[in-house]
Formats: sequence, structure tokens, C-alpha cells
Amino acid sequence: MSLRHLALLVLFAATALLDGCTLPRAQIRRADAVVAATAPAASACDRADHCAQPSPLLDAARQALAASTPANPRHRVALLDDSEPALVARLDLIRGARRSIDVQTYIWDQDDVGQLVLDELVRAARRGVQVRILADQLSSFGDVALLDRLARASRNLKVRLYNPTFHEASTSPLEWAAGIACCFFKFNQRMHNKVMLVDDTIGITGGRNYQDRYFDWDDDFDYVDRDVLVGGPAAQAMARSFALFWRHKRSVPLTHLRDVNRHILDHPAAPGWPAPAYEHPQRVYRVEQEAGDAAWLRAHVLADSLETGAVDFFSDLPAKTDQPLRRQARQFTAHVMQMVGAARHEVVLQTPYLVLSRRARRIFERLHQETPPPRIVVSTNSLASTDAFAVYAVSYKHRKRYLKDYGFEIYELKPHAADPAAANARASLEWIGEGEHASGDPAHDASQRYVGTESHGLLGSHGSSQRPAPLVSEGRRFALHAKSIVVDDRFAMVGSHNFDPRSDHYNTEAGVIVYDRRFAEQLRRSILRDTQPQNAWVIAPRRPVVPVLTKLNQAIGDLSESLPLFDFWPYRYATSYQLKAGCAPMQPGDPAFYSCYEPVGDFPDVALSPKLIYTRLITAFGSSASGIL
Repeated sequence: MSLRHLALLVLFAATALLDGCTLPRAQIRRADAVVAATAPAASACDRADHCAQPSPLLDAARQALAASTPANPRHRVALLDDSEPALVARLDLIRGARRSIDVQTYIWDQDDVGQLVLDELVRAARRGVQVRILADQLSSFGDVALLDRLARASRNLKVRLYNPTFHEASTSPLEWAAGIACCFFKFNQRMHNKVMLVDDTIGITGGRNYQDRYFDWDDDFDYVDRDVLVGGPAAQAMARSFALFWRHKRSVPLTHLRDVNRHILDHPAAPGWPAPAYEHPQRVYRVEQEAGDAAWLRAHVLADSLETGAVDFFSDLPAKTDQPLRRQARQFTAHVMQMVGAARHEVVLQTPYLVLSRRARRIFERLHQETPPPRIVVSTNSLASTDAFAVYAVSYKHRKRYLKDYGFEIYELKPHAADPAAANARASLEWIGEGEHASGDPAHDASQRYVGTESHGLLGSHGSSQRPAPLVSEGRRFALHAKSIVVDDRFAMVGSHNFDPRSDHYNTEAGVIVYDRRFAEQLRRSILRDTQPQNAWVIAPRRPVVPVLTKLNQAIGDLSESLPLFDFWPYRYATSYQLKAGCAPMQPGDPAFYSCYEPVGDFPDVALSPKLIYTRLITAFGSSASGIL
């Protein structure tokens, strides 16, 4: 079939799908009636607190809220760097909920973490807690039968999908292509917020989705990520934000989705809620036990928490995706920019994707022109660690600009980083027996490992194209996914914003800003740990060898980089460096840098593969697509 015929087929399919997107009201009412008749109505608990279990985290949040006044807010804040406390804290909050649980996320997978949290939420709903789940459709709950079970698991459980493609929960490859062909901008705008809120009193926000790799439970590829737990008045701001998204026209109830509606009407008998089938039940059992252990929670979550004053929760409005030029719709994005623009002596930035928006470029360029300029430390992914090689290619293209025009110190995560999350990951590996696979077929399991990962835009976001580049080395791989900023040791942000064009203009984002030097120092130490030589390569200019040839090479490289297309020059201004044995770490501007660091190539540890070739091609041709990657 020719490309012309394929394009016509996609457009025809798109037109046919659009013609039948919205369901008739009568059909929705029939499905609603089936749900009402088959969802359990009785509560498993008749107590006023709905049989909530004791929770030291909720207790701390209630104390902070009780001590707060409008003029003097009080908060309990805990940085959730390690994955196991981040998961156990969620389970504890769900079990301790007395009235309500609201969950907002970009990805919800059906692996062990996804099943575990979902089962805990169903249990909470069945004891009388009002539970609402709002997930972006493109990467969540693709199983229509599962959504049918959720719709009828409890009358206290409500699920909505945000911005569903053609009003369906499951998107086929043809519908994916049709969505791009017929309505690209709507299809490309996603809800990237990540929030869990309990009793409007305490919440968790940050970078983690509900998938094994965000909690170090994937055997091959995991994310270095970060959340923050906040108890106090900021949780009420989370509640207001969630309510805006829940009521928005793009948040669609399950019975309004064509494929779920059809499945409910075709299967009127109650489907029940079967017990989860975990791939690694031992580690699930471990975190379930820890979630009921108050001493464990105090030691691993509350011990390093802080009692503090001002904490702001910010979220872009849902209207950002409808009217992206409205300033108030981009509330969180604006605050992130204001934070960085106010820097005086240091910005420590951690982002998975070093592709800056136009506004961010202007801010950093202005900061670099100040006397003296603030130090800008950037922790990000290498090609060896990232699963978004298309985005990395654009970052690679602009290395010289980052180093010279903005004064960045760039540290790229190694794929087998020694410190970040690794200790916790090794602990979880102790529970994994050899040969414990879901299907028993290694080939089948490998094909499933990278499906449903967080896509950064639409390129490289579906199926096998999202897999990381193959490596020369072997072993479990880590990629950076945390999004955080510390400014001048005075205040800090943890959220979902990647500080890039997509986060600025397309996705809705959320996060918290904590105005406390102690918290800022905690977060700064955490980010700088990821930049240490055992964890990251440092990007620095190539050392001049033959002065005339070096200058000629740089001149050609500058010309090549300035071109929107045909940027093929292979010898870039900067490359990756590794600390030599016996030397102490130092900044690239140190006079002794080149005597203590050795170059390891532009793409260290990456094997020759199509991914490496694609990276070069996207560097040459793909810079104009940086806003949607």
C-alpha cells in the first residue's frame, strides 16, 4: 500500500470515528442503570470513620492543619526520594482515609504496583470512603474489561478518563494515527498532573505514576524519581485543583466511553472484583506489612520530615489545553519560571529532558549575563539512561548553547548509577526469585516491558519505539524522571513540570513550592548526589589538541548547529567526561579539570544500533519538533 493510500485510509477512519464519537444519552442511561443495579451498595463498615486504620502520616497532617491560621499556615512536609517509602506512604494514606481519596495521574498500568494501589482503593471504597480516580486516557487502563469491573466495584468508587481519543478508553494503532491526522492539537494535549489526596488534609505530588518502574519494581529498567508529601492547608488547594479537573468537559465518566459502555451492556451480570494476581507476591506482601507498621513509617517517612510554614500547591488549569495562551491557565508554569528568574547565586535543576522552552532560554541567558552570574547545575539523562532518545537528540544538538550562553554545568545520569535509588532497588531484588515471570516466556515478557511507559509527547511513545538504546554494559538500568528545582537554598519545587516546551504549552502540570531553607537543602543534597562521578558523566568542552584544526572544527560545528536542518557535523563542541581514579570531583571550569577528567565520547556506553543512528538523524532534522516531543 502506498503512503498516499495509507493517508487516505487514516483520514477516512478518522472521519468515521468522529461521526460516531458521542454516545446517545439513552445508551448512557442504560449503562448507568446496569452499573447501579450491579455495583455493591452496602458498606463493609458502619463506623463513622469507615473503619480507617491508624495512620501516623494523617495524624501529623491533622495536627498541622489544626495549628494553622490563614495568617500563619503550618505544614508537615516529607521528601519522598526512595521508592519504597513513596509506595508505602500511599498505602498507609489509603488505609487511613476516613472520608475521601482523590487520585490524579498520567499513567496507570496493570502491573504489580498498579494492581496493588487499585485494590487498596477498591477496599477503601467498599468500607465507605468516597474514592475518585482521574487518569489521562492515553496511557492508563487500556483494558476495557478492567474498567467495567472498576465501574461496578463499588458505588463509592468513580473513575474518569481525561481527553479520551474518540471517546474510547482503548486506543488502537489505527485510532492513534487517526487522532494525529484529524485532531492533532487536541490529541497532543495531555493531563500530566500527579496527585493523591486524602481527606482534603494530606497529599502526595511529584513525578511518579502507577507503574512498577516508578517504584523500582521493574527487573530491567527503573526511574530515579521523587515525590513530596504535604499535610496542611496546601492539601486544600490540591482539593480545589482536583475538583476543577474532575468537572472539566474532558474528564469523561466510564459509561460515556463507547467501548466501556458497550462492554457493560453486553455483560450485564456483575463482574465482581477478583483478587490481584501479582508477578512478585513476596515484595507486595512486604510493603503491605510496612504500611501497617507505624514504627516503620515514622522511621522511613516522618523521621526526616519538617514542620514548616508557607507551602504553595500550584496546578495549571484544565483550560490550558483549550486556550494555551491564557496566562491564568498556566499558573504552575508561570510560578516555576518566576522561581528561576529570581535566582541570585545558584539554581540546581533536575529534569529528565533538557529541551528548554523559549521563555526558559531567555531567563537563563539573562541570568548568565549578570555579574557575577549564578551557578546553574543541571542533572539530566544521558542517551544511555533515557527512554526518550528523540528528546535527547534535541538536547544534544544545543550543548554548546547550554554551556556557553547559559553557563550550565550539565551532569548526565549513568545507566547503572551506583547511588540513586539503587540501594532500595537491590533490597527489592532480594524478593525476586529467578524465573519468576508473568508468562514464563522470556520473549513475551521482554516485549511487554516498555509498553505503557510515560511518553514524552507523541514521538517514540508507542510500543517498542519507547525502549531505551541498547548498551555495551549489562545490568539493571536507571533513568532519571524526577523534576525538581532549588533556588538560592531558599525555596524548592517538586512536581511534574519538566521545564520544557511540552510542559510549558501542552501538558497540564502540578507541584508544590516549599519556602524553607531546610527543605531546600534536603532537595539540593538529593539532586547533587545524582551528579557525583559514580552516578553521572559531566559534559564539558572538548580539550583543544591542534589549535587551528580545533577552531576550524568548532566553526563548522557552530554553522551546522545553527541550521534547522542538515546538522550532520559529528564533532561537537562538547563531550562526556569521566573522573580519573585518584582525583577529587571538580567543576568543568576548574583549571585542573582536564588533568583529572578523561573524555569518554558523546554517547558513552551506548552500543551501535538503530537508536544511535536515529539520535543522529533527529539531531540533524528534528529540532523544529522540540515543542511536541
